[in-house]
Amino acid sequence: MASDMNNSEADHLVELIVRDESPSIPDVVSILEEDAPLLTQIEKPKINIFTISYPRRKPLDQVKKIHDSEVSSLTQSIIWIWGGSRYSGLLCASLSSIFYFTMEILMGFFSAQPIPILEMTFTRCTIITLLSYLWLRRSEQPIFGLTHVRKLLISRALAGLLSMMSFIYSIQRLPSSQAVVISFTTPLLASVVARIILQEKLKISDFGGLACSFFGVLLIFQDLFTSPGLTNAGKGSIKPPLRSHHAYAVLIGFAGSIAGGISHCLIRASAKASDQPVATVFSFGMLACPVTAMCAMFFEDLVMPSLYSIFMMLVLGLLAFLAEVCWARGLQLEKTSKVANLRYMEASLVQLWHIGVLGVAPFGPIVGVLIILISTCWTLYVGPDRDTE
Repeated sequence: MASDMNNSEADHLVELIVRDESPSIPDVVSILEEDAPLLTQIEKPKINIFTISYPRRKPLDQVKKIHDSEVSSLTQSIIWIWGGSRYSGLLCASLSSIFYFTMEILMGFFSAQPIPILEMTFTRCTIITLLSYLWLRRSEQPIFGLTHVRKLLISRALAGLLSMMSFIYSIQRLPSSQAVVISFTTPLLASVVARIILQEKLKISDFGGLACSFFGVLLIFQDLFTSPGLTNAGKGSIKPPLRSHHAYAVLIGFAGSIAGGISHCLIRASAKASDQPVATVFSFGMLACPVTAMCAMFFEDLVMPSLYSIFMMLVLGLLAFLAEVCWARGLQLEKTSKVANLRYMEASLVQLWHIGVLGVAPFGPIVGVLIILISTCWTLYVGPDRDTE
């Protein structure tokens, strides 16, 4: 009996201990409520592991947007002109004409001392070559172009060099008005050559615009055609102009215009094939630099320029580089006949500048300027063709 009672008491004790250890239902609820904040704090990092990349990307995107909004309006305009619009090709060509117009103004009104023309050409070609080389290196493009484009680049350099040297010869042997008018036949010839070589469609409206612009050039220079005109032979040339060789110089000038038209077509073909218009500028500079250097040494008396002349040549070289790059970009994006018509904008702007400075407005040049401006503005208004967009 005693043993049985001891066993029952032990069982009762064990039962009491178990009951004491097991909490009641309200206690469980209170414990869970107390531990709930701790559990939520532990689970939050587990959720953030999968979303940690998203909060980090959003600030970067916001920084980008802030940076883009802080970009100057000038930079945005340059980017838009270069390739952000369907009118980019026409705008680049117009900008090229503006750069050439600025060069004409600087050479005409801010010249310091007479520099031989071949010496100036060599300096300008050297600057163009260096800047285009830096451009290609910066953009990590092949310096000598892609393999399948090198033949086009070499042909473009040869045609451009022939055109430039022919113009230099004609402007030394002919009155400046005649040499300039002959050089302005290049856009017309470029459109015809593009129809033959590149199989571009030459619309009647495009050719009519070119014809009107060229007629405007003839009206601008009508007075100079009737006068003997001035020659640039005295600027560093040791050979005076010979009247007996007038026809020969005219033929060379026209040959240079034909070569210039072919060069425009090759610029368009090589720029589209390589997708890099600066490569066409660099290839031309690589060939033009040594040729102009040798011609300057053999055919001219070299002149040591002053500091002011060196500064002006550097500025002109920079403007020439920008003009060539914009012209190549325009030909890359737009067909030749439309881009070529915008080259006449230079003649109209120069004439307007002379009228504003001299205060004299002859009837013929005014009509010529208006015809050119109407023709070029119509080209910009019509815009690119659908097949080139």
